[in-house]
Amino acid sequence: MRRISGGAASVWMMTWMLTPRARRKASPDESSASSARFQSPPQSAASRGREAAQDAVRVPLFGYRKGRVSFSIQENPRTLPTAVVELAMQTHALQREMGAGMVRIAMECEKRPAETATDEELQEEPLWMMFCNGKKSGYAVKREAADEDLQVMELLRAVSMGEGVLPGRSEVEGPDGEIAYMRAHFDRVVGSKDSETLYMVSPDGNTGPDLSIFFVRLG
Repeated sequence: MRRISGGAASVWMMTWMLTPRARRKASPDESSASSARFQSPPQSAASRGREAAQDAVRVPLFGYRKGRVSFSIQENPRTLPTAVVELAMQTHALQREMGAGMVRIAMECEKRPAETATDEELQEEPLWMMFCNGKKSGYAVKREAADEDLQVMELLRAVSMGEGVLPGRSEVEGPDGEIAYMRAHFDRVVGSKDSETLYMVSPDGNTGPDLSIFFVRLG
C-alpha cells in the first residue's frame, strides 16, 4: 500500500480491483441466463475494432462500502461532471463481483410515447432498470452531483487510473467511514441513439478485471 499526498486530503492506494487475476469462466447456467441481455456488440462495432462512434472516456466509480456505488462519465478529465448515476448496488457487492472476474452491468429504460418523446441523449435518461451478470438489481438513478460527489472527483483529478480509498465521514470509524473508488479508462461504443456500451480498458491490455456497462432504450 502506498500513500499519495495531494490537494486537501491524502489518498491511500491499495490493491482492490486492478490486481491481475485469472478470468472466471461462466458456467453453462450463467451463460444461458445472461445471454439475452449480455450479447456481444454488433459485428460492425466489435470485429472491425469498434470503429464506429467510439471514443475514450474516464469513469470514476465510488461509494461508501455499505452505500450505493455511483459513477460518472468524464469526456474531459479537466472538468467535473454535473450529474452522476447511482447504481442499484452497494459498493462492497461490486467489489465482490469484480474480485470474482467478469462483470456485466445492463442499464435498461423504456422509450417514451411518441407524443412525449424528446431528443434527449441516452445517458440523460433519469431512471434505469439495472441487471448485474443477468440478475435484476433494482433501479439505478441519474441525479445531480452533490457536494460530496464533487469533492471526490476533485480529489481524483490527479489519478488517471487506479483504485483506493478516500477520507469520508469523520464520525464513522474504520472502513465503513471511507469512500472506496476506482478510476479507469473505458472505450465508449455508440451502437445507435438507443444503445451504448462502456468497455473497461485494462492497463496492460490482458489482465485485471473485466467490466462492461450496457445502456439500452427498449420499446
